[in-house]
Amino acid sequence: MDTPLTRLVGVRYPIVQTGMGWVAGPRLVTATANAGALGVLASATMSPAQLLAAVREVKSRTDAPFGVNLRADAGDAGERVRIIVDEGVRVASFALAPSKELIARLKDAGVVVIPSVGARRHAEKVAAWGADAVVVQGGEGGGHTGEVATTVLLPQVVDAVDIPVIAAGGFFDGRGLVAALAYGAAGVAMGTRFLLTSDSTVPDAVKAAYLAASVKDVTVTTAVDGLPHRMLRSELVASLERAGRARALAQAVRRASGFRKLSGLSWAAMLRDGRAMKHGKDLSWSQILLAANTPMLLKASMVDGRTDLGVMASGQVAGVIEDLPSCKELVDRIITEATEVLARLGE
Repeated sequence: MDTPLTRLVGVRYPIVQTGMGWVAGPRLVTATANAGALGVLASATMSPAQLLAAVREVKSRTDAPFGVNLRADAGDAGERVRIIVDEGVRVASFALAPSKELIARLKDAGVVVIPSVGARRHAEKVAAWGADAVVVQGGEGGGHTGEVATTVLLPQVVDAVDIPVIAAGGFFDGRGLVAALAYGAAGVAMGTRFLLTSDSTVPDAVKAAYLAASVKDVTVTTAVDGLPHRMLRSELVASLERAGRARALAQAVRRASGFRKLSGLSWAAMLRDGRAMKHGKDLSWSQILLAANTPMLLKASMVDGRTDLGVMASGQVAGVIEDLPSCKELVDRIITEATEVLARLGE
């Protein structure tokens, strides 16, 4: 299936597995790449040394292109970019818009730059700065999300920029891929659907919670880090929403300390990252402190399997997913269904 996305990054199929923290590690990325889609490593929850090891592990398991997702506002973003360039990684993706200078540095090294955005104006900005493509996530998508549905946001962005647009938020099958192509997208990006595969390292108990969820069991809350965050409903989420600000801040400080030890970051580095985040998002310092909840709460579920102690970021599609195929089975199924749908439309 040939599209501007497949030609840009060199994959067989216009499907992207997003860089989900604690989820998109070497095993999932390798399986995705070998299935013909674009796998993306999540580096925000890795130290630079762990990122280097992960990149080399993927390279040892596949010759297919893959990417690394970066936090553009991280204090060590330059070091991570150096790893990407030195190791010959094909794609750099970003959860926040990278600077014009960072885009130029990557492009000069031959790296394809694909930021993720949630608004038309952000897509226009990164396109003007030289981004090669852009992922556009509608409100259906998991994790930090906006309010505009994909079906409204996607055509706005497609009409506004002249680079390939990758649609995210609400995609899980071949019908969705065809719909995205009909809107003018060059492919789709999926997180929750790849999380729910047999190649995902997410513990079985957590996968079972996702599979048991209905569409109404996926909610948006600001209780975790002060920003709209789409995730599965749980007693923990309810307790966070009931907690007072003082209690929430105390919990955030404790989790920030835990994340500092795991990531190897100093308090000074975390403070620099917090300042960068505050500037980019115009957040209060209370919200910055609450943001420390996210990495540790996600790790508790996605790594440790504690659905009672962790949060489970999720797109609304969790409510319609019922199985755990391998990445190859999933990608093959999507392409087969998309081909059949296109054939029926052609008739």
